Amino acid sequence: MNKIFRKQSQYEEVPLDKKKPLVCSGFQHRARGEVMRLNRYLAHAGLASRRKADELIKAGVVEVNGKVITELGYKISSTDWVKFDGCYISPEKKVYILLNKPKGFITTTQDEKNRRTVIDLVKKASPSRVYPVGRLDRQTTGVLLLTNDGNLTKKLTHPKYQVKKIYHVVLNKKLDRTDIEKIKKGIYLAEGRVQITAISYVQNAKKNELGIELYIGWNRVIRRMFETLDYEVTRLDRVYFGGLTKKNVKRGEWRTLTQKEIHFLKML
Repeated sequence: MNKIFRKQSQYEEVPLDKKKPLVCSGFQHRARGEVMRLNRYLAHAGLASRRKADELIKAGVVEVNGKVITELGYKISSTDWVKFDGCYISPEKKVYILLNKPKGFITTTQDEKNRRTVIDLVKKASPSRVYPVGRLDRQTTGVLLLTNDGNLTKKLTHPKYQVKKIYHVVLNKKLDRTDIEKIKKGIYLAEGRVQITAISYVQNAKKNELGIELYIGWNRVIRRMFETLDYEVTRLDRVYFGGLTKKNVKRGEWRTLTQKEIHFLKML
């Protein structure tokens, strides 16, 4: 794939093949502070009758705040996170936020060491609780989507849907062409072979700058891949994620997605 990555360029939105989206049931709005039995919550979400919901709970496929609940009669509040079959069920209006992540922020909703998180950057974006779609490590910058749409999150992070990601990579030294060929053939990590769809030097830049296009989302995959070849990634910036770019969004700032962008993501 002979794609040239231009320095400071904007990456165009390139539609992927249309695939049928996963479907998660919606949920009727519930007042803050209201306590509700878990089976009723699932029933109101349209997932099943209360009796069937009890069976789902006993089967261990329902989580509350990350913990599997099998206790019948268990009660939840409006601030709890409920997950069914890997999909979050949110009582609030769906929110979609694009953040141009800066360095030094953890991609999580909270951190036990009280370090800064990406949630700190989007506090004023919406009264609804949102969570990041996938992860960028602490020192990686660029496009990050945050939402409370569990269905969309599950789809965008599932390998089956092959959501495209493009990164601008800066190394501590020039990347040798023989190593480019090794990367094209596939570097092996603990999870398996790293398959990329494109790699090239950034046009009009030094040979330690390159663009990489791939679909996989393994933890620190790009950094680890170069480490195996004795390179250090000194800067890593995601410039494209599933059709979204950071165009007109300064580092550390955010914007809400347009309806066109939301529709595009749901049609991936």
